[in-house]
Amino acid sequence: MSAKKSPNPTRKTTSSVPAVGSPAPSFTLSGTGGAKVRLGQFKGKQNVVVYFYPRDNTPGCTKEACGFRDQIPRLKRSDTVVLGISSDGVESHEKFADKYGLPFILLADEDAAVAKKYGAWVEKNLYGRKSFGIQRSTFLVDKQGRLAAVWPKVKVDGHVGEVLEAIEQLAG
Repeated sequence: MSAKKSPNPTRKTTSSVPAVGSPAPSFTLSGTGGAKVRLGQFKGKQNVVVYFYPRDNTPGCTKEACGFRDQIPRLKRSDTVVLGISSDGVESHEKFADKYGLPFILLADEDAAVAKKYGAWVEKNLYGRKSFGIQRSTFLVDKQGRLAAVWPKVKVDGHVGEVLEAIEQLAG
């Protein structure tokens, strides 16, 4: 396998959202609390909610993060961990997590390489100005490392409830 050059986050991506049932794209990222997280470390042990969000300390992202925070006891009972990913750096994540008491790890994907693997790095159009950024997306990875559910364009209201329902279906 040849080494690939690191993707440029300002370049258009042709990646698409991986399909339910396919192996979850692997990654290793640095995060809050000095964590170095590898998706594979959870295989065979826990389900993983991987959620991509645009920016720390913005209204929608805060509401989503706090929604997951408030359901941590229920998620733990279902053997599920939460990982939040954005292109903000670890220092920004630390401040965001501290401010809102987030009990899960936030990961820094500063070059958007992981967001691209998951099809979450998209072209956005805001008031006629085009740019690339993270599209709010969530992926439920089962204990076997496969995608059990995918939400490619998340609307914050009601989303955490949808994720919890999917996790309960995994448990049978």
